[in-house]
Amino acid sequence: MGDGREKNRDKGENGSSFKCWGPEPMIYGVMDHRSLFTYEDYQTTTQWLLSHTKHRPQVAVICGSGLGGLTNQLTQAQSFDYSEIPNFPRSTVPGHAGRLVFGFLNGKACVMMQGRFHMYEGYPLWKVTFPVRVFHLLGVDTLVVTNAAGGLNSRFEAGDIMLIRDHINLPGFSGQNPLIGPNDERFGVRFPAMSDAYDRDMRQKAHIAWKQMGEKRELQEGTYVMVAGPNFETVAECRLLQKLGADAVGSSTVPEVIVARHCGLRVFGFSLITNKVVTDYESLEKANHEEVLEAGRQAAQKLEKFVSILMAGIPQPGCAN
Repeated sequence: MGDGREKNRDKGENGSSFKCWGPEPMIYGVMDHRSLFTYEDYQTTTQWLLSHTKHRPQVAVICGSGLGGLTNQLTQAQSFDYSEIPNFPRSTVPGHAGRLVFGFLNGKACVMMQGRFHMYEGYPLWKVTFPVRVFHLLGVDTLVVTNAAGGLNSRFEAGDIMLIRDHINLPGFSGQNPLIGPNDERFGVRFPAMSDAYDRDMRQKAHIAWKQMGEKRELQEGTYVMVAGPNFETVAECRLLQKLGADAVGSSTVPEVIVARHCGLRVFGFSLITNKVVTDYESLEKANHEEVLEAGRQAAQKLEKFVSILMAGIPQPGCAN
């Protein structure tokens, strides 16, 4: 056909074809809606997973940069490389292992993404968010999103945990939204509300869990702003984001949350503050990805305990908050 997609097709176990998507830059920022995944594509991936594992997860966790160690806490774990799974994109960023791991955490049936996808890898947002709709079809009712972020709030220190109360979808201001294109009512309504995107009850339970852990630093709470990346922000950009009311900045999470809420999933999210952004032109400090990964390593034990305790607070399937 000449559109370059055919070369991305692989063969399934029985000789059937499925798409193994790699990064695919958009032309002049315009999305070709003919390339969108169909409902049948989501079903194909879902059925493949259901036929390859006996796990039936209630909770999905998306692990951000350097936070993939959460999967080590799962019992009865079963993992799949993204390259094995029909239609799944591939992770290309250091700190994102590219595995889907099923198992149990503190009694809750979970599926964890050990690595996510980003706009800056060349993926359109409907590919970035592909796993979220698959989770919905698997029977997941709660999505936990984690990320590594730069601290915009002057009170934050590297190593702090910030509960996400709200977000600013900065790419959305320029027309980048995962819900753009034909709406499929089987997933959700055309115009979903986002004023309650992050579950209030789960945030309250998180504060209780934090006190149980006896951590010296206060559990932070604030607004996460998404930028496209991959470069870190300029001094002027950081100052602007502060004026917009953002407390932390990163290049992920928001598209996944939008799609999750479109599907009716409960959402809880937090950011690991890996560094304080540079807002002073006289400063010699520079943000880098190595410090992001190192912050993840240092906070690993604390985060694993935090998420494990939170699992007990997630309502049983079919129960209202």
